[in-house]
Amino acid sequence: MERSVDDIREKIEKKEAVVMTAQEVSELVDRGENISTMDVDVVTTATRAIMSGTYALLSFPVNSPLCFKRASKVLLNGVPAHVGPCPNESLGVLDLIVFGTAHSTLEHNYGAGHLFREMAEGKNIEVSVITDENVSFKSEIKLKDMPYAKLYATRHAFKNYAAFVNCSTEPVNTIFHATQFSPDMNGATLSGCGEINPVQNDPKMETIGIGTRMLMNGAEGFVIGEGTRSSPGKPNLTGVADMHGMDPVLMGGFKTSAGPECIASWAIAIPVTSQSVLDAVLKTDKDIPMVVNDVDKRVMIGSSTYADAWKNTDPTVIFNPDACLDCEVCKPTKDCPMEAIYRQNDRMVLDRYLCFNCGLCSTVCPGEVFTAKLGTLHFEKDAEQLEIPIVLRQSDRKRSEELAEKLKKKVIDGEFKLNEMVEKIYP
Repeated sequence: MERSVDDIREKIEKKEAVVMTAQEVSELVDRGENISTMDVDVVTTATRAIMSGTYALLSFPVNSPLCFKRASKVLLNGVPAHVGPCPNESLGVLDLIVFGTAHSTLEHNYGAGHLFREMAEGKNIEVSVITDENVSFKSEIKLKDMPYAKLYATRHAFKNYAAFVNCSTEPVNTIFHATQFSPDMNGATLSGCGEINPVQNDPKMETIGIGTRMLMNGAEGFVIGEGTRSSPGKPNLTGVADMHGMDPVLMGGFKTSAGPECIASWAIAIPVTSQSVLDAVLKTDKDIPMVVNDVDKRVMIGSSTYADAWKNTDPTVIFNPDACLDCEVCKPTKDCPMEAIYRQNDRMVLDRYLCFNCGLCSTVCPGEVFTAKLGTLHFEKDAEQLEIPIVLRQSDRKRSEELAEKLKKKVIDGEFKLNEMVEKIYP
């Protein structure tokens, strides 16, 4: 049965709509429930992951007018910014673009993702300026004092990404691992939230299009088109949202062996307007392929499913500080990509506010301070059935589920309005 977004929006306004998270729908499917278009009107979806295709566009006063003509170089907490696109001659105002992949010139493991999170936390940001006249000065600013601060996505929310193994005989430094990637296929890393991922629940882009309202890092924004390297078979999205409304817990920087990367979160409410949309919503992790790539040569070597990562696994790490062995070198403290693990008063601490639920600590701790079932990849390579343990997750399924729950409540309460797209991404 075909329905319009207006039909569904009317049901929401009358408090008659059935709104469910993608996780709730999948749980019903796993129990053998039959679900039709009459049983659900809106499905809320979400993903939180490393998303390199991110940049911020900022405009704010940094000094009084006539103090300098133009800026030629700017650092924000040591992170390089590109000056422009407007020169703002003699106005004391900066227009800046900060790439999500930018790394601090002052601190090795600090990048733009860390900067964006600290901005959202309301912290002071140090602004270092070199003018065209080669005069240097510094100032401080907070996000609330920036009249314009938008975060843009150039390649976010892939329908689903991939798992990686290292088939070579040498360790590899890569953005797909927090430490050097061990050789000889000793472990696997992965990205993608499977059955709850937004585009996975509308792969034909029937309801997600140009102008679709969404949440980016908790702030309302809009889809503005397809992302770079997007295709009908493997779509991803571009979007924009105002940083002033963003939730820092949904953002951040993630340390990798190739330098820090940027974390972002998306949530989209999908109106179930047709049977084909519902068919996509009903697919669970076991139905969703997860390509396995060789991280060294970047070629596909097999295929698993997202059930290997997200079914019968632990979404968070179990923390037992009393099991600490007091190792001379603490691997979890050293390797944690979020720097969420540290010692305080001779006791191990796990900062859940910072924790990404990647699970790496459970694989490097020789004791049982950190324990978690992360799953195992099962796939065939060269006629051989392989089982490779997952050692790192670069998508945060736990917080993605929580974000989908928050969006569900916003839809039900009328705080988030469904809207018709302006134009289809793939006609």
